[in-house]
Amino acid sequence: MLKLRFASPEMLVDINELPDLDYQRRDADGSLRFGALVRHADLERSTLLVEHQPTMRAAAPLVADPIVRNRGTLLGSLCHADPQGDWASVMMALDASVVASSSRGRRTIAMRDLVRGPFQNTLAYDEVAVEVVVPAPQGVAAGGYLKLERRVGDFATAGVAVAIDQVGGNVVRAGIGLTGVGGSTISADEACAILVGGPLTAEAIGEAAELAARAAQPHTDHRGSAEYKRQLVRVFTSRLLTGLMATREEAA
Repeated sequence: MLKLRFASPEMLVDINELPDLDYQRRDADGSLRFGALVRHADLERSTLLVEHQPTMRAAAPLVADPIVRNRGTLLGSLCHADPQGDWASVMMALDASVVASSSRGRRTIAMRDLVRGPFQNTLAYDEVAVEVVVPAPQGVAAGGYLKLERRVGDFATAGVAVAIDQVGGNVVRAGIGLTGVGGSTISADEACAILVGGPLTAEAIGEAAELAARAAQPHTDHRGSAEYKRQLVRVFTSRLLTGLMATREEAA
């Protein structure tokens, strides 16, 4: 916020020395938890994601550039509430939540309720976000993340995060988060509803891709026209889901 000249606070508080915030773990119920000091680079190298969370694993190497990944944090990115931030769409697709702490105790905020608008979150003035919680999959987790950027480390022109859970070849839960195509991160709920209740098919994928494109709310700017960005959403959604369908067919 300081770099973008959006804020000029009188005081900055460094949380790097606070104890017990640098962790990533998997609970007995299969949910994943990440402390406030987990860096992007930690996630890029995380064996936890390799074993249990494909959507986060796909996104981690694509966040910003190496300098930012070595200093920035997952939770910091979510609270920053940048509509072009990568992690917000991933967490939206995963139905994740953020835990906030204050002198009054702790509360859990669903990812879709965390952001009020561009660079605005719903944390109270005396709250600190301390943890991200990704719920356990309802079956076999699959997913991915794709985005277009003009150069490495640039803001995304558009991006799509997909996360699905499958049982017996049928999709039992689906999440699709859109990056950079609206005033805040968008959850393509209608597209997700098309996928749930059956196997991934070419017809369902085509319909979901179209609905995801309709859910986008892009504006024309120096990165491209609104229709171009909408087409990116359509293509990325189709490409991700088609890849998951092919992987499932190979496994079968």
